[in-house]
Amino acid sequence: MKNLLVILFTQALVNNFMLSRILGACPFIGVSQQVETATGMSMAVVFVMTMASAISWLVQNLILNPLNMGYLQTVSFILVIAALVQFIEMFLKKNSPGLYKALGIYLPLITTNCAVLGVAIININEGYNLVEAAVSGAAAGLGWGLAIVLFAAIRERMRLAPIPKCMEGFPIALVTTGLLAMAFLGFSGFDVARFVGM
Repeated sequence: MKNLLVILFTQALVNNFMLSRILGACPFIGVSQQVETATGMSMAVVFVMTMASAISWLVQNLILNPLNMGYLQTVSFILVIAALVQFIEMFLKKNSPGLYKALGIYLPLITTNCAVLGVAIININEGYNLVEAAVSGAAAGLGWGLAIVLFAAIRERMRLAPIPKCMEGFPIALVTTGLLAMAFLGFSGFDVARFVGM
């Protein structure tokens, strides 16, 4: 249990996939115009990362490793992710057309979101078991979601601020992302193992 708490804290805050590893930057910048859209995207990413981590672990350990086909890891994981994204797309289209329309092209782009593929591969490389892989995926998704929602809230506030013409749009978004990453850097000195009593 303590190990799961360490994984949860580490993946969500210390090794945040967007702010520490710079994975998933395209949808992070593209969908962060409004908090509502960012929240919807983050929920979709949390679901996909959690499920992709668990299913990818099963594919790796029950199919690829026994058949000595580790070279198919990346292709297999992308197929798993694509199937999950297709499921979410159909679900949102039927149950939440507004969110489906707001996410636009970025929803199918979760398939190629390097953060989703990255967490699946990192889980295998870290030697996590099935539960640890699922917790790692959920924590990575929560960390990415926290970052995009905070970033969207900051961008909404920045619309009211007098920003120099040369910094409007993408330049100020990059500066803001850098400042947010520096804020999350404060978690790197935190002794997680001591915090959970290990």
